Amino acid sequence: MIEKIDFSQSEQYTLSIRLSTDGFSFSIYNPLNGSDFFFHPYPVNTQRSMAANAKAFLAETEELKRPFKQVNILIHSERYTVLPFELYEDEQMESLVYQNLQKVNNETVLCNILGKSNTVILFGLDKLTHLFFSEHFPTARFFAAVSPQIEYFSVKSRLGNNRKLYANLHPESVDLFAFDRGHPLLFNTFSASGVTDQCYYLLYAWKQLGYDQERDELHLTGQTPFRKEITEQLQQYIRKVFIINPQAEFNDSESSRIENVPFDIQSLIACE
Repeated sequence: MIEKIDFSQSEQYTLSIRLSTDGFSFSIYNPLNGSDFFFHPYPVNTQRSMAANAKAFLAETEELKRPFKQVNILIHSERYTVLPFELYEDEQMESLVYQNLQKVNNETVLCNILGKSNTVILFGLDKLTHLFFSEHFPTARFFAAVSPQIEYFSVKSRLGNNRKLYANLHPESVDLFAFDRGHPLLFNTFSASGVTDQCYYLLYAWKQLGYDQERDELHLTGQTPFRKEITEQLQQYIRKVFIINPQAEFNDSESSRIENVPFDIQSLIACE
């Protein structure tokens, strides 16, 4: 846990909660003072449902019982789909989602409209979890965890005159973002654990997109113990492989100094 914040001033702060099957976490920061920052991970019981873990999380975490200026809730999941803004219609959200994803019961379909990439992310969250957080934080904004990353990388990908593939590596999955100078080509999250599987999927995506091994760029970030080994493996096939440095990316903000702050939270803070 990292603590550098005055909780008596919580009404001035932004709370960002991240929900994932491999654990919850939350950050609290002052948008007017980047040095005021608090981050705390919360382990989940993998034998319990998301809703049961969410209920316990809200009940047991004293910091969440304070008032906040703004509350963001990020859901890290593979259950999302992407479409161009021009094809989006509010009344067709569910039908659009279930054209690409298998329908499940008791799911709320939510939407993020992304202005920088001109795309819409439709994503699912089980109804009970959504209800718990909506009741606890009536003004909360819900995001797919990929949404702030897409907005952030959309801007970064416009630099230079080559195509870029960004990958956020997690212990059991990879978030993938492909751009051609700001133009989105592919966004996807897939299950993959270990060096061999993650390298395979990254190289397969690179090949399918027709990226150039000498000219185009692969940028890696994320919380996996295998990142160094994955980087070394990929450098055998791709010339320009880079590790994203949070200190450089986020102007040495307090959140970037904390190694275990998920990149999607960092990118959400940067995009605020």
